[in-house]
Amino acid sequence: VQLQASGGGLVQAGGSLRLSCAASRSIFIMGWYRQAPGKQRELVAHITNGGITNYADSVKGRFTISRDNAKNTVYLQMNSLKPEDTAVYLCNARSSPIVLGSWGQGTLVTVSS
Repeated sequence: VQLQASGGGLVQAGGSLRLSCAASRSIFIMGWYRQAPGKQRELVAHITNGGITNYADSVKGRFTISRDNAKNTVYLQMNSLKPEDTAVYLCNARSSPIVLGSWGQGTLVTVSS
């Protein structure tokens, strides 16, 4: 599956951004990971095609993941952004929880203090 992500940018702390990622076909799980400089890639959130979600503890209550199955698109609404949210955000899509799946191009999110 091919993924096309968009929506990153520069925002001040406390601000909001929305990321979007469109897949070339329907797929079971779609989600977002992020990788900050010098750090390992980490899960931000993912959602199944049935609407079951999972969030990293660090973003719970601030980020909301959703998807439009008719458009094969996943969204990440990011509110109350913090400088530590600064990272390259990568869209991921997988047919099963046990496979790595496909990755979209990263989109940079920069949160200034």
